[in-house]
Amino acid sequence: MNLLFVADPLESFKTYKDTTYTMMREAARRGHAIAACEPHDLRWQTGRPVAARVRPIHLTGQQDDWFTEEPAREAALKDFDAVLMRKDPPFDAEYLYATHLLQQAERDGARVFNSPQALRDHPEKLAIMEWPQFIGPTLVTRDAQAIRAFHAEHRDVILKPLDGMGGMGIFRVKDDALNLGSIIETLNQNGATSVMVQKFLPEIAAGDKRVLIIGGEPVPYCLARIPQGGEVRGNLAAGGKGVAQPLTDADRATATAIGKVLAPRGLLLIGLDIIGTRVTEINVTSPTCFREILDQTGCDVPGIFVDALERAVGG
Repeated sequence: MNLLFVADPLESFKTYKDTTYTMMREAARRGHAIAACEPHDLRWQTGRPVAARVRPIHLTGQQDDWFTEEPAREAALKDFDAVLMRKDPPFDAEYLYATHLLQQAERDGARVFNSPQALRDHPEKLAIMEWPQFIGPTLVTRDAQAIRAFHAEHRDVILKPLDGMGGMGIFRVKDDALNLGSIIETLNQNGATSVMVQKFLPEIAAGDKRVLIIGGEPVPYCLARIPQGGEVRGNLAAGGKGVAQPLTDADRATATAIGKVLAPRGLLLIGLDIIGTRVTEINVTSPTCFREILDQTGCDVPGIFVDALERAVGG
């Protein structure tokens, strides 16, 4: 296959842990050709297919100088066998515009994973609303008084922005409501921005589990991201410790139920965040943790993913 990865700058990759790199490495091992571009490289003009200035690359196997590249060239996205959208959040206006360009590329005949429409339809914080049976008490609002009432009911809560990633902007407010007003002002900007508030789940002490779903099927192992020190956040970007472990029966049942519904919508790869038995987020933009699970358990997550990609393209 001839693959195009729409991603962050290649020079920013940390290959010892980067999931997109593990995808590329497995694809290259199988003989697939790889090119990359960034969302700002996408372009459309009347009478022409969606195209991009792409960088054909070859992997070296080294950790630092991990790729060499051929001269960049203009290419229509429809001429690739698959286009993989792997741009990290935030899910801002430019990300949204990129999904529209990618959807136009689909009209041209391109195969895009995850589906651009599915990316728009399933924002990572809000996608959990479809699954009330799997989540804990949650509020989404701009209303400061509603946030205060939710805290008064549940006494210990987590507040987060809807467009954050890696634990950015997450606050815990305990029973004493210390700094609740200031946190509300910071997050909702005087009612201009919606905020998610969730009841604090003490099971976070055992880790915020990243459960991967590929082609509708859960990967047998998850990565429990365990908060360190005085942190409430388990995110690896916030200093959490990643410990791979087999799925529990409950996590497998939850992932199977969600995967069977979401995969047919064009979501080849999904990352559930589960604390205890409660789903807190459904990640669809650029789910990670392939490398950590592979290194700790030997479970070939990149292989499972490329198998699913090959089936999707071949089908």
